[in-house]
Formats: sequence, structure tokens, C-alpha cells
Amino acid sequence: MNSEEEFYDAETGLESDDSCEVSFKDALVFDSKQVTDGGAKQENGVWERRKTLPAEMISRNNYSVWNILKKCIGMELSKIAMPVVFNEPLSFLQRMSEYMEHTHLIHKACTLSDSIDRMQVVAAFAVSSVASQWERTGKPFNPLLGETYELIREEEGYRLISEQVSHHPPVSAFHAQSLKQEFEFHGSIYPKLKFWGKSVEAEPKGTMTLELLKYKEAYTWTNPMCCVHNIILGKLWIEQYGTVEIVNHSTGDKCVLNFKPCGMFGKELHKVEGHIQDKSKKKRRVIYGKWTECMYSVDPKVYETYKKSEKKSGGDSKKLKQFCESPVSGDAEEMPEVQETVTVIPGSALLWRITPRPAHSTQMYNFTSFAMTLNELEPGMERLLAPTDCRLRPDIRAMEIGDIDLSSTEKERLEEKQRASCRERSMDEEEWSTRWFQLGTNPHTGAEDWLYTGGYFDRNYTDCPNIY
Repeated sequence: MNSEEEFYDAETGLESDDSCEVSFKDALVFDSKQVTDGGAKQENGVWERRKTLPAEMISRNNYSVWNILKKCIGMELSKIAMPVVFNEPLSFLQRMSEYMEHTHLIHKACTLSDSIDRMQVVAAFAVSSVASQWERTGKPFNPLLGETYELIREEEGYRLISEQVSHHPPVSAFHAQSLKQEFEFHGSIYPKLKFWGKSVEAEPKGTMTLELLKYKEAYTWTNPMCCVHNIILGKLWIEQYGTVEIVNHSTGDKCVLNFKPCGMFGKELHKVEGHIQDKSKKKRRVIYGKWTECMYSVDPKVYETYKKSEKKSGGDSKKLKQFCESPVSGDAEEMPEVQETVTVIPGSALLWRITPRPAHSTQMYNFTSFAMTLNELEPGMERLLAPTDCRLRPDIRAMEIGDIDLSSTEKERLEEKQRASCRERSMDEEEWSTRWFQLGTNPHTGAEDWLYTGGYFDRNYTDCPNIY
């Protein structure tokens, strides 16, 4: 059956850091007590989000992705039926909302008076938005046309709404806004994926736009390429690569980040390096680190002096104090061993450090603590949600509780219902109408973009389609 599946994911310190000691701790999204039954509870009137999923990850040992993909080398994976066991219990709309895990960086940028300092933190946010993809080798569920997802985090000061606005090609649009009118963050993603024999390459087409309303600034960028290796045999592992260019359309400042490919001996694995330049193209700061760990910034002259010294000593200079635990490495024959963690150059400022994942993350689809909460239905939430919200999808809900057979059955039912609706519209010569977004022009780039039309949080859902 043709299922239209796709394989798809601290307070900031800017002061000098000669002692290699940080002056802050990452702001944790969740600090509630461990809940033993996997659910959440209320204590003293405060809702505590869950720390784990209702059931552990389903084993994929008895399934061969090669039997499905061996005839698809070089093809875009838009019409390949994948068993639901290769999914994770989230919709792509929910996966997309993980950009917001490190929203504290945006809040920090809103407090900084210098545009270069703001750019540093925005660059760290852009890197942090892909950090959750590390070791996330399960694919999210394809959103159904008209599917939505809302995320409200009062403690983090924002709310987000997303909608699947197109099915062919698949396009997901989102819009997040500060509850205190400090920022807006929005974009639309059209993921193009191809299978190359041993790997799946994902190109996340679409532009991210961050507006800092106090400074009347708008930043835009596109995400790096993502590749999942060892699709056929061995341990799956992920790398991000490519150039990400962040532009401040108000000041002319620009940050160019190079997500480095792994390389033959793995020396560049996970590394990100780049620089910030002002409108006169003068290099103002150098940015470096790993997208799986942390990011730093340092004065360009200090950086060049350090690199010359390192080169002169043959690259064997004594390592300075290191931050961040080394990422988990896979089989040495498949995934290069991580050579080192980030070596801190004296005088560097720590911009961002990844929040540690829970100890049981590997049994929970390698979810972060943030991802663990995205499909949770809090008491009373169901009557407030739009009927198109991802949390109400029966196939995702079934997978979350470990019922793979029900999940597969429901997934097929929903896909057939979607196809039937499409055929009916075609017979009636009707066009699909989006509910919360409309196709327009990004005012900062001049490119075509899906823009939020407003009104979702008025809670009037009478015109929402029946997609489940």
C-alpha cells in the first residue's frame, strides 16, 4: 500500500571565561520529582510533567529496512511504505516544536544591548535547535493534511501553533510567540529525503525567522543537512553538515556557521565553526563547538593566535580544561570514534550547553526530557485542544503505549481516510483550505513562506476538518 511515508528532527554567559569556569547553569525545562508510573501528577496545585513514556521503545531487531529500501537508491522517499516499528511516537509537527527546547537563549538575546552579543546568542539558538536530533534515529509520523499541534509553556514564556499545510509536497508550518511580546519565531519546513544505499540524507528546505520585537530585528537562516548512516547494517548514527548563514536584516550583521562533515578519521565529527561579521564585513567574533555538546565564542585575534600555536606544536598542544561529556560513539568500523570533546580556548565565552538527557533515554527512543512531554495529555486538555491536534492521533497514541499492531492498523486507516478525502475533493473540484496559515511572502527575505493568520488560541474550532 502506498502510504506517503517519509523517513525524517542555562542562562547564557557572554563574559570572558579565562578560568574556563562557567558563570551560569542551563535553565532546565523540567524540575519536578520523578514520577514512578510514567505519568504526571499534581503537587501543591502545580502540574508536574511526565519524566518518561508509558512504554519502552519497541525492538526493531526482527525488521529489515533493507528489504524495503533496496529498490529505492537515489529516490526521494516520499512514497515508500515503512513499517510503523521504525517510527517514534511523535508527529513531525511535534518533532519540529523541539526547536523551542532552548528558548531561554532567545530570552537572553532580548536582554542584550549590543547587536553582536545578540547575534552570538541567536547563533547558539540556531545550533541548539538541531541538537535534539543526536541519536534520534526513529522517524516521526507523517502529519496528516490539516493536522495541528499546539505547545504552551507558561514557565518558558511562549506558545506555539503548527499546521500541516500541504501534503504534496509535504509542508509543515509553525509560529511561536512570546507571552510578553518579546519575540516571534516562525517558519515552514519541506523535508526532502533521499536514500543513498547505506544512508538517508535529509535536506530541511525552509527558512527560520526569529524576530526580536524590542529591537525591531529579524534574523533568518536555514538548517543544515542531516544524514542517517548505516541504514542497512550496523549501528545507526547521525551527522549534520553544511553551511548555515544567519542574517540580521536590520543591522546587516551576519553569522556564517560551518557544520563540518565527519571526515575520513572522524576528527570533525559534530564540530561547528564559524564567525560573526558586521555590515562592513569586519570579523567580530569566532564561534566554535559541537552541535551535540556546547558552543563558545572568542575574539578572532585570540582564535588565530591559538590556532597558530596549535599548528606550530603539531596539534599536540596540551589540552585545556574540557567541558561537556563526550558523545556516545558507535562501532569503530561504522561510526568514527570521537577524538575529543570541545577544547576551550582561553578567553572564550560559553554561549550554550546541551541539557543532559535522562538516564533511561535510550529505552525511550533517545528522547530528551523535553521530547518526553510533547505527546502528554494533561487533565482537562482534551476538551480545549483543536480536534486536529497530534495528541489525539490514535496511531501515535497506540505506539506510545507499546501496542504496535493497533498503531499499524490505525495508521493505515488514517492514511486511507486521507486518500479518500483527497479523491472526494478532486471529484468535486475543490481545493484544500488551510486553517491557521496562508501562503504569502516573507517580509524579510522576499521569498514565498507560510505565515500565521492568527486566531488559533481564541479556541473556536468549529471549522476544523475531521481527519482522525
